Amino acid sequence: MDAAEQLKDDLQTGRLKPDRLVDLIVDLQRQLHAANQRIADLEKQLTGSSAKVDEPYSLRAEEKRQDARGKKKRKAPRKGRRGRLSTADKIAKAEREVDVLPDGLSKSDCHLSHTRPVWRLENGRAVLVAYHIYRGPNDRYGKIPGVLGRSEFSLEIMLAIAHLVYVVGLSFDKVGLVFNFFQNLQLTKSQADALLHQLARHWRNEFEILCTLLANSLIVHTDETSWSLNSVWAFLSENARLLFFGVHKDADTLKEILDPATFAGTVISDDAAVYANFTKSQKCWAHLLRKAIKLTLEGPNNVEYRRFADRLLEIYRSAGRVQRDGRLCDTGRTRKVGELDDAILELCGPMWAADLPPLEGPDNDYRLLAHELMRLMLAKELFTFVTTPSVQQPNGERHTVGATNNESERTLRSPAQARDTGRTNKTIVGARRQTILTSVLQSLRVYLPTFTLSRVIAEVLRWGEQGRSCFAKMLKKLKLHLPEHSVLDRVLPQPSD
Repeated sequence: MDAAEQLKDDLQTGRLKPDRLVDLIVDLQRQLHAANQRIADLEKQLTGSSAKVDEPYSLRAEEKRQDARGKKKRKAPRKGRRGRLSTADKIAKAEREVDVLPDGLSKSDCHLSHTRPVWRLENGRAVLVAYHIYRGPNDRYGKIPGVLGRSEFSLEIMLAIAHLVYVVGLSFDKVGLVFNFFQNLQLTKSQADALLHQLARHWRNEFEILCTLLANSLIVHTDETSWSLNSVWAFLSENARLLFFGVHKDADTLKEILDPATFAGTVISDDAAVYANFTKSQKCWAHLLRKAIKLTLEGPNNVEYRRFADRLLEIYRSAGRVQRDGRLCDTGRTRKVGELDDAILELCGPMWAADLPPLEGPDNDYRLLAHELMRLMLAKELFTFVTTPSVQQPNGERHTVGATNNESERTLRSPAQARDTGRTNKTIVGARRQTILTSVLQSLRVYLPTFTLSRVIAEVLRWGEQGRSCFAKMLKKLKLHLPEHSVLDRVLPQPSD
């Protein structure tokens, strides 16, 4: 018989004294406490060994901590040549040499001033060209075409970097890999960063022109989403496509970009309160239909929800057919819109007239949607797209006015993905740069027949030859003038040093 059975037998026969039982209980409690304490110590050791350390523990981080403690840093062995190549070495590697003379002067009237090596993109690869700059009378210098200032990289390389970073969404590291693999050009992160800053400064005036064109457009699609700094706001019109990164989404910001008090066109947006004061609006049908469909998913057995969603979708499709019907004149379309308004009244009127208090769950969502549809119908913001004429872009394409702001939502998809993966700018300077470069590149889509690198390069190089951009030409054609204040400085002020 083991100890447990013996103890049980003694207890049943009365041979176990109370004092001995108390001693046994106390001893067991002491052993249990010691065992629990041991388990807790082991768990603490186990957890501590696998816990994430707040401080970085890379080799570079440790070297920084050693420097802070005053420990002498071990010098790494030198590998090959360090520092930048000299101009003479670059010229020696050039594939060809080109003389650059002042306009209207011959070589005999000038003398050689200096030689500058410049990387260019030619036939899909990077080529190093040595330009011999000549100086003529009155200190007139020859100007290298397609090169900004004293840069060693041409405009076409800058354009390719800007497109890869801000349109495709590649990091500086990946941009360097692309250029090294496809164009045989070694490009560092610091060089790419400096070139984007230089291009943004060069395009600053083009961005302000686009802001003026936007404010005088016929149709503007707009949407916004959160970003690493405040929000990113998209404004897409037939003459400009602007994206503002790092701005606040409020009425003051909207007033600087697209003032509801003076804008005479149509704004296509969701039903956010910030868009409530425009004279002519089209609210996004996609948002409304999604709310109705959500009701049917939350209450699959609710016949009323299904009837409401089916009828609302039928009204939307009828509006689209009226818009596309070429047999109708303006008066006929206006009459059809009145019939569509009556259909909304018939669908939502009973719920709207009941004026019910807030309900619970999907029933309250149903009540709110019916009230929203009635409010938008009475404000003439549901079927504006039916009677609004189509618009023509500068590249000749003509587009009908849509009933949704899906285009602006798609435009913000890439910035939203960059936000979710932590690949966004974290400073105002970076936000301003991305605002300028992205807006100019995206706006070129509505001015060029095809949006390709060769087309963009040819167009931008033509700006330098003609002295003005396609945006400036449109500004002059519409007889518009730039405002005295900068829109960018108002909505995204330059940080003070």
